Amino acid sequence: MKRTHAYSAASATAPLAHFTLDRRDPLPNDVQIEILYCGVCHSDIHQARNEWQNTIYPCVPGHEIVGRVTAVGSHVTKFKVGDTAAVGCMVDSCRICPSCAAGNEQLCDQFPIFTYNGPDKHSGGVTYGGYSDAIVVDEAFVLRVPENLDLAATAPLLCAGITTYSPLRQWGVKAGQKVGIVGLGGLGHMGLKFAHAFGAHTVLFTTSPGKAEDAKRLGADEVVLSKNADEMNAHASSFDFILDAVSADHDINAYLNLLKADGAVVLVGAPEKPLAVAAFPLLMKRRRLAGSLIGGIAETQEMLDFCGEHNITSDIEMIPIQKINEAYDRVLKSDVKYRFVIDMASLKG
Repeated sequence: MKRTHAYSAASATAPLAHFTLDRRDPLPNDVQIEILYCGVCHSDIHQARNEWQNTIYPCVPGHEIVGRVTAVGSHVTKFKVGDTAAVGCMVDSCRICPSCAAGNEQLCDQFPIFTYNGPDKHSGGVTYGGYSDAIVVDEAFVLRVPENLDLAATAPLLCAGITTYSPLRQWGVKAGQKVGIVGLGGLGHMGLKFAHAFGAHTVLFTTSPGKAEDAKRLGADEVVLSKNADEMNAHASSFDFILDAVSADHDINAYLNLLKADGAVVLVGAPEKPLAVAAFPLLMKRRRLAGSLIGGIAETQEMLDFCGEHNITSDIEMIPIQKINEAYDRVLKSDVKYRFVIDMASLKG
């Protein structure tokens, strides 16, 4: 067992604070990683504050992990000590269901084992995430990081990156298409970067006029104010694909009306209340409304390799672990451009 320092939430209302836990010694297929950086995802806040009503305490969040391999099991073939490695939202799955066999571990019929607050089949407790100085993960769920990428700015790719990359790939976005990104936050800014890199004509939809300049820096060819009916109507029936990254309540029909025949709006944001969907915007042009959840391990590796080829990382603000509670408050105020990343060296300080 390895004594590991971490930050955890002791209850739904308690601030995150220092915590110690025991990580297992590497089993034959395991990779032990010293965590260098961990991104802060809005899901961390939902889970730490029990907003999904399923949190088991103490809860150590964090599923955007980049670090250095410090030990490997005897059967490990993909990693060696000293390699840079990454871990995303999952650390295991059943591996035998049709979804897992197809490389879609995130859709596992038995439910994937998430990096934190999931059942730990080794200890019998729950999994503890990346707000810690080390983690041990089966090599099948460990990812390689391209050498040219900034490690801290790579961390959010493990969630925000794959969450936006996967639907763009699954729906076949390519050069010459017209693609919309709804919302410019942690997810939306990655959607812009990927859609632009795929060669699509990329349009950001936002309620904030002040975001136009930054959107164009990130890859937007156009910026549309979604509250402006004339600007929206000018794009009617013209989009091949729209990625909706907004978690607040909003009118989904306004975006369905912007699709061409057989176009799709895909949700990656998760509004608290159900969205009201009118039938006719769907019926009239055989439009589609769908959702997407991260990606499988192979696709996540593909995304990281794509980022290495195109030099894509997240725009981040680095923080020490001691400022995590302040960071949570700022995330809720959308006061970050565009993801917080924890420098885990601060845990040792």
